[in-house]
Amino acid sequence: MIRVAILGSTGSVGRSALEVMGRHPERFRVVALAANRSVAVLREQAALHRPRRVVVADPGAGRLDLPGVSCAYGREALIELAGNSDADVVVNALVGVSGLEPTLAVLRAGKRLALANKESLVAGGELVNETARSGGGELVPVDSEHSAILQCLAGSDPGHVARIVLTASGGPFRRWDASRMNDVTPADALRHPTWNMGSKITIDSATLANKALEVIEAHFLYGMEYERIDVVVHPQSIVHSFVEFTDGSVVAQLGLPTMELPILYALTHPERIDDARLRTFRPSRLSDLTFEELDRLRFPLFELGVQAGRAGGWAPTVFNAANEVAVHAFLEGVLPFGEMAGAVGAALERTPPGRIRSVEDVLGVDAEARRVTRESIEAVVA
Repeated sequence: MIRVAILGSTGSVGRSALEVMGRHPERFRVVALAANRSVAVLREQAALHRPRRVVVADPGAGRLDLPGVSCAYGREALIELAGNSDADVVVNALVGVSGLEPTLAVLRAGKRLALANKESLVAGGELVNETARSGGGELVPVDSEHSAILQCLAGSDPGHVARIVLTASGGPFRRWDASRMNDVTPADALRHPTWNMGSKITIDSATLANKALEVIEAHFLYGMEYERIDVVVHPQSIVHSFVEFTDGSVVAQLGLPTMELPILYALTHPERIDDARLRTFRPSRLSDLTFEELDRLRFPLFELGVQAGRAGGWAPTVFNAANEVAVHAFLEGVLPFGEMAGAVGAALERTPPGRIRSVEDVLGVDAEARRVTRESIEAVVA
């Protein structure tokens, strides 16, 4: 029996995790749930899965009345739950840089972290890796691309890996001419061709900023130099990533586009358990699989993110924060789609270089980058 805590249980990844575990009650036990402010959904989840502990991170979101369940409120309660639950595995499906401190708490406690919070690695990758080493925690990715790489690398000597290749769907604007990008509406950008995700990551997929974030993640997850991390556009989203070895052999992981498979693998890795619902792969029905070069000129946020990763230090933290602000401004109808990269680029230019040494550094740089980005956006739309 694997005891599981889910941080961000009311989001898309959290709900998928509960769906997967619900099919295997003999293998999984939900011991804790946490959400930011979706109290009504959290109450329903708690009634169904009967965790011992529940946390609402936003104390103003409302109170829970759950007989037999320990309920706590506030950000400190969330971080305490991450490090001190009786879970064997903690799923971090929180959104944004607020997921960093819970990530560190899990790893510091020596637990397995099933990580779906990109920002933890992008904004604080060195801190995360240092904490995993010192605390004895284990980090297993939930991203479909990074789960694919983990599976392709299984049993291989790291010295035999030539490069890794992440796949990108290309988003809804893969065929759009660059001249049309300023006319993109939020409704256009939220219409993803293959994945059903939250609004933030869906916009990131439309700009390909998400793929830059995944390149940075891959650097920290697998200790891979940026020169050995490539991206290819694969519209069907069936091949989730490739690993090329030094002898020229290439291994790929394939599957239908569902988050349930990488979630299940993160919970049980390196073991695999039988799940008939996920065994739906029929190669003859999936033809044709196609691959294209990524157009870096048409998707400038991708190039900005990779450059930030290469620069290291504060730059990935700035990119992540500035991109979040730009996405929010676009969704609010304040910033045109085509101006998002300019706002993020301005933040990167205006933030001096430095090294991340603590959580306080991350939070301070994050706050400053957000302030600078808002100023840049105000100047653009004024």
